Amino acid sequence: MTAMNDILHLPAPKADCRLAYGSDIHQFLDLRVPAVNGPHPLLMNIHGGFWREKYDLEHNGFLCAALAARGVATANVEYRRVGNPGGGWPGTLEDLRAAYRFLLENLGRYDIDAARSIIMGHSAGGQLALCLAACEKNVKAVVSLAGVVDLQQAYALHLSNDAVVEFLGGTPNQIPTIYREADPMQLTLTVEQWLVHGSGDDVVPVDFSRNYVETKKTAGKGAQLIEIGGAGHFDLIDPRTAAWKEVERVVLRAAA
Repeated sequence: MTAMNDILHLPAPKADCRLAYGSDIHQFLDLRVPAVNGPHPLLMNIHGGFWREKYDLEHNGFLCAALAARGVATANVEYRRVGNPGGGWPGTLEDLRAAYRFLLENLGRYDIDAARSIIMGHSAGGQLALCLAACEKNVKAVVSLAGVVDLQQAYALHLSNDAVVEFLGGTPNQIPTIYREADPMQLTLTVEQWLVHGSGDDVVPVDFSRNYVETKKTAGKGAQLIEIGGAGHFDLIDPRTAAWKEVERVVLRAAA
């Protein structure tokens, strides 16, 4: 499998509607609802991009449309990122908490089953998804796709030119408390967790998810690893790839 990076630049299928969950221009979500009768499970999707403003939600529209076609209502969430006023830690997570609560409170008219709420994130969005699931109730499961789930390791490897330093506002030695608050490796989650990663990922190494799952299992906290042989970083969010079938299977299982 090879990463089809062109998905970052293609126009995504149109959403059913765009809803604002806050007053900032970046506080909105794109909702897609299955054409069949519900009630539908809900997937809140968090895009990646190493937490930076240059990457937005558009490229995740493909996976959201694909899941909506399989009976899962999807909310593709935009949020303030590094470079936006209020973006970075903790503003980015505060946005996502507001979006999640907005969804649970306002989407009854779309025939969505709030008891089957899943949070999914890709790359840096995987870190955000796990953090969100750790601090919100009524989450059935969380799915991390090629997630940056170990912030200490992200700093040690200087991923994307020290993106984590920009996001959190310093190094682990400078702000250890903030790293503990933001690092999924150091959080306690009680919900079902799925870590999906490709062995051919050259953006976020597969060892991030391998080590996360091993650490959680050692601590007695359940997490499952789905490793896809040869898959690259963007294969996991591209419905045209063979890897996508495995991602779709995980989501449908989590939503059941």
